[in-house]
Amino acid sequence: MALPHVAHVVQWGGVNVWKVGGSTGKMFALGFDHGPEGLFITFKVSPMSYDLMKEQPGLRPAPYLASRGMSWIQRMSDVSLDDHGLKAYLKESHRLCAMSLSKTAQKKLGFI
Repeated sequence: MALPHVAHVVQWGGVNVWKVGGSTGKMFALGFDHGPEGLFITFKVSPMSYDLMKEQPGLRPAPYLASRGMSWIQRMSDVSLDDHGLKAYLKESHRLCAMSLSKTAQKKLGFI
């Protein structure tokens, strides 16, 4: 929520969704509690990061999103990606999604 122009909504039966550009903007992170398995965080990455991260312990291609050809990773544990690294990837996910907004929206929000 500390990133610019972020909205938080709960969708799809209890999934926390963070969007850039308001509640109708582009989602850049998802979070859901898997009970004893812990909190799973899903976020957008570059294609290169996706290729590097998809086989790492505690990370996997994001269910549904990655199967549709999108570069999204899900962190299931901090084995390969600690909280500090996760924050950096969330910031990058925010940037990637902000840059996919329309030029008009980017300008209105001050991204360009």
